[in-house]
Amino acid sequence: MDWLQALILGIVQGLTEYLPVSSSGHLSLGAHLFGLNGEENLAFTIVVHIATVLSTCVVLWREIIWIFTDLFKWQWNEGTRYVVNILISMIPVGIVGFFFKDSVEAIFGSGLIVVGCCLLVTALLLTFAYFAKARQRETISPLHAFIIGIAQAIAVLPGLSRSGSTIATGLILGNKKESLAQFSFLMVIPPILGEALLDVKDMATYGISTAMAGISPIALLVGFVAAFVCGCAACRLMINLVKRGKIIWFAAYCAIVGLIAICIS
Repeated sequence: MDWLQALILGIVQGLTEYLPVSSSGHLSLGAHLFGLNGEENLAFTIVVHIATVLSTCVVLWREIIWIFTDLFKWQWNEGTRYVVNILISMIPVGIVGFFFKDSVEAIFGSGLIVVGCCLLVTALLLTFAYFAKARQRETISPLHAFIIGIAQAIAVLPGLSRSGSTIATGLILGNKKESLAQFSFLMVIPPILGEALLDVKDMATYGISTAMAGISPIALLVGFVAAFVCGCAACRLMINLVKRGKIIWFAAYCAIVGLIAICIS
C-alpha cells in the first residue's frame, strides 16, 4: 500500500465509520480495487480504527467529560445511568466477538456479494426508519440500549452499517434524535477499541513484519491523519443530519453501491 492508497482508504474509513453507509463494506471494496489482502492490511486497519476513536473523543469531549465527572461522584445519577446503558449495549457485540469471531471473519472473506446484499439491507433499514412514526422518548431505557446493542452486533457483517443500524433501530423504537445520535457514537468506542486490540493480537500472531508488509510508516501516518480529520467532520455532520432527519439520502446511496458491489462480485 502506497501513501496515495492509504490517503484514499483513510478518507473512506473516516467518513464511512460515522455516515450510515458501512465502513467495513467500503474498505472491502477499496481493498478489492487496490488488490490488498487481510494480513498485509492489518496494521493499517489498527491505525485507522484508533484514529476514528480519537475523532469521536474530540467531537464529543464535553459529553465524555460529563459522563466521567458524574461517574466518579460514586452515586446513581445521569452519568452513571448513561454508562450502564453503554455497558448493556456492549453485551450483544461482546457475545458475537467472543463466540463467533471466526464465523464473522469467514464472512468477511466470502466476497463482495455479501457486502452488496448487506448494503441493500442497510438501505431498507434507513428507509424504514425514515418513514417510521417517531415518538421521541427523551431518554434511552436499558431495554432500548440492549436492542440497539443487538443491532450493533448484527452490523459486524460487512456492508451492514454500524451507525446506520444503531441509529435506525433507535429511531424505530421512538428515541429522541439528538440523544440517539450521541449515544450511538459513544457506544461504538468500546467495540472499536476491542477490535483494535484483537487486531493487535492477530498482528502478534502473524508477526509484525508480515502485518507491516507492503506498507510504510509514511503511509500509516497519512492514513491515520486522513481517518482522524474526516472522522471529525463526518461525526459532526451525522449528528446534525440525524437531528434534521435527513438520513434517507444515505439509503439511496447504499442501494446504488450495493448493486454495484453485487455486479462486480
